Amino acid sequence: MSFFALIAALLLEQFHPISSRKYLFSWLSHYVNFFQHHFNAGVHKHGKIAWLFAVVPLLTIVVVMHYLLHQIHPIFSWAFNVLVLYITMGFHQFNRYFANIQQALRADRLDDARRLLSIWRGIPAHELSANEVSRVAIEEVLLASHRTIFGVIVWFALFSIIGLGGAAGALLYRIGQLLHQHWAAKDEAELANFGSFARHAFQVLEWLPVRVTALTFAIVGNFEDTVYCWRTQATNWPDKDAGILLASGAGSLGVRLGMAIPQDGSSQDRSELGLGEEADVDSMQSTIGLVWRSVVFMLILLLLMTISGVLS
Repeated sequence: MSFFALIAALLLEQFHPISSRKYLFSWLSHYVNFFQHHFNAGVHKHGKIAWLFAVVPLLTIVVVMHYLLHQIHPIFSWAFNVLVLYITMGFHQFNRYFANIQQALRADRLDDARRLLSIWRGIPAHELSANEVSRVAIEEVLLASHRTIFGVIVWFALFSIIGLGGAAGALLYRIGQLLHQHWAAKDEAELANFGSFARHAFQVLEWLPVRVTALTFAIVGNFEDTVYCWRTQATNWPDKDAGILLASGAGSLGVRLGMAIPQDGSSQDRSELGLGEEADVDSMQSTIGLVWRSVVFMLILLLLMTISGVLS
């Protein structure tokens, strides 16, 4: 049932993306800010308490709803899983930016590609060359695909295996990610101690999914280059988890990512990741292929696990 829930959610998300997703995340932002406003006294312990109050009640509600719906009929709990996955995935919005940037580059509309990349990242990109736009866009889509598809799938599968309903796992991962973005990823002094628990919690949530995604890239792409880049280059990136994803993705694709890019009139130094040719617009098409091969591989793996569970 978990396999078919994922299939249904992916199809819904691709062919009928949620038009009101921005309102959903606006509500979630208010939800997160409520706990920050009422608990943030600049103390680590208060950040831990706020994280637990923000996460545990939501997870409890989802687990209880899954159980009650399953008692009525399994089809209702299955539909509930589809709904939560449909809400938590959201890769279509990033794929749309990526596809539009790729089309602009193919049509030699570099200014349009820069503008789209700037909107996507929230960072000016008007100084980037065509190859640099391609390179940064590939980095963004590798990270986005993990955080909106692969990480969700891993936690959905884990919670399904232990019998708590996959929906709770998908929600845990996405809420943990949201709390990390709001409380830990921002460079604000007042959030330093308060957000430290959210940062550590998300590192724990990311540990397994990041490595599953990197291993999947290796299996569906260039295995030897992926493992080599993962082992030798990932630690050179400031964010270790992002370094694993980008190094393994670059190795799988056979392109070079990272490297210095112009930013605000100066050069932003970044470590080189990957092997082979410099990324270009053709590499962007290969990246989409890598992402979807990885999705198919994970779905096949989940199908085999489902069949194994049924037979046992």
